[in-house]
Amino acid sequence: MKYTKATTKADDYRFTLSDELRLIAHEELRETQATRDHALQMLREWAEKNPRISKIRMDANFFLKFLRAKKFQIPVVQENIERYVLLRNAFEGAFKNLDCRHPKMAKLLDLGYMFALPERDRLGRRVIFYRPGVFDLREFTNADMLKIHGICYETLIANEENQIRGFIHAGVGTGIGLQYLSLFTIKEAVRIAKNGEKILPMRHREMYGCNINPAMKIAVDFGMSLISQKLRERIRLYTDIKDIELEKRLLPKEYGGEMPMAEMIRLWKQEVEAYRSQLLADDEMSVHLNMYSDAAKEGSVGSLKEPLNGCTGAGESSTYGLAGSFRKLEVD
Repeated sequence: MKYTKATTKADDYRFTLSDELRLIAHEELRETQATRDHALQMLREWAEKNPRISKIRMDANFFLKFLRAKKFQIPVVQENIERYVLLRNAFEGAFKNLDCRHPKMAKLLDLGYMFALPERDRLGRRVIFYRPGVFDLREFTNADMLKIHGICYETLIANEENQIRGFIHAGVGTGIGLQYLSLFTIKEAVRIAKNGEKILPMRHREMYGCNINPAMKIAVDFGMSLISQKLRERIRLYTDIKDIELEKRLLPKEYGGEMPMAEMIRLWKQEVEAYRSQLLADDEMSVHLNMYSDAAKEGSVGSLKEPLNGCTGAGESSTYGLAGSFRKLEVD
């Protein structure tokens, strides 16, 4: 089949990773050469024939990150991919032009707001380290926060070993106070949490938080209520990073590890820079926004429960604009 919507080549995939990763992919993700080849063909044909999709990547890596995250459940993956491209289009201010060289993004990277630790844990998983206290509310916006997360997550999930092994999250809450609750309204927080968990193709294996301001307990409890039971069971909270159940050698030297944080940030910036051109090229992917309901374009909680095949297009009374804004949304 000729793929007229392709922004990247429909390449012939070859599994070049270790036998250990091949076994993990088989046992945990149901991935074999046969299931992989079949799924890639199915997704390419589906994307080419889907009238709502205008342009999309057709390379194997793009599809595999979704397939592995959803354990090769093709109907689920199709829905996942289409919603992913839809939200990138509908909320361009937050999910497009994810450029690590943009002054604000570069500063957040330099500050170490979030970065992947250079060494993998004992099970071969990358650890993403968060320092939200350096996010200056006077300088950065909520869209900046979404963008830097997008840059870092997209960089990491492009790596096949990460797709298979999954991720560890570890955060230090030092410096976070009640004023940070003004970043997102409750409506926005609900939409972001629900869409993020459903759409972002990441395997979240363990999550650690420490040094959290006691005044933030209500906010933390609310955040926990937004995510699935499966993810809640993988979260551990501590009063001090010394108690965290993570190999201490992996952490920055300033938090009990071995390598200075400045060096970790330097190495992480190299990784982000290496993926920059592909991430910016992903802005070419597009869908026909007029073929989706207002709720689907807005990422409403209710719409996540409805298949996109049921979209009939936006009504004439729609208040939804192409710029998109979480501020407009209602929780349903």
